[in-house]
Amino acid sequence: MQALRGHWQLIALIALVFALWPTPLILPLKILIVFLHELSHAGTTVLTGGDVISLTISADQGGAVWSRGGNRFLILTAGYLGSLLLGLALLISATRTHADRIIMAVFGGLMLLVTALYIREGFAAMFCIATGILMLATARFLPRDVNDLILRVIGLTSMIYVPYDIFSDTIARSNLRSDARMLAEEFGGATVMWGGAWLAISLIVIVLSLWRGLGPSSNLTFGKSD
Repeated sequence: MQALRGHWQLIALIALVFALWPTPLILPLKILIVFLHELSHAGTTVLTGGDVISLTISADQGGAVWSRGGNRFLILTAGYLGSLLLGLALLISATRTHADRIIMAVFGGLMLLVTALYIREGFAAMFCIATGILMLATARFLPRDVNDLILRVIGLTSMIYVPYDIFSDTIARSNLRSDARMLAEEFGGATVMWGGAWLAISLIVIVLSLWRGLGPSSNLTFGKSD
């Protein structure tokens, strides 16, 4: 009961995201999570010594990164698990710190930087530029609590989407050319093996992160802060 009282707002947000999941209202969030997935591939490529040639996302929730070099195993693994960690980082930072405006501004600036460096296709460029500018405007002009709520929604959506996407793309439809399929082709094993491992890891990370990261209460009290 204490957990319900201390985190009822997050529970309500999760229920709302689930309720809206099949509707067009949640589509921009889904595309943003795809961006985090591809950003994780691109970031890991750069961190492991490779070069990113281009990055793209599409209106049908697809995405791709073209790169050369880097640690291929880590790059392929980073898509799902990296976007999960980014989502959890946004959620826990929003609930445990007062740096919401700074985080929102950095997020928006990062989207614009990635667009300038790597995105070449029309829809991806328009989506990332519009979202980046909107995030910067939100950080500049809207109250901290509003920034906090938006970051929570993005983080929670990523948390929900990643395990679902892993199961859908690598286990339920293991014939798809997913990250797990490519990992199996290049390093051995089966697609469902890698997908199952990622799914188990993602669920463990979610449970431990929420258990240790949220504290006794995560509820927002609007109007109490600037």
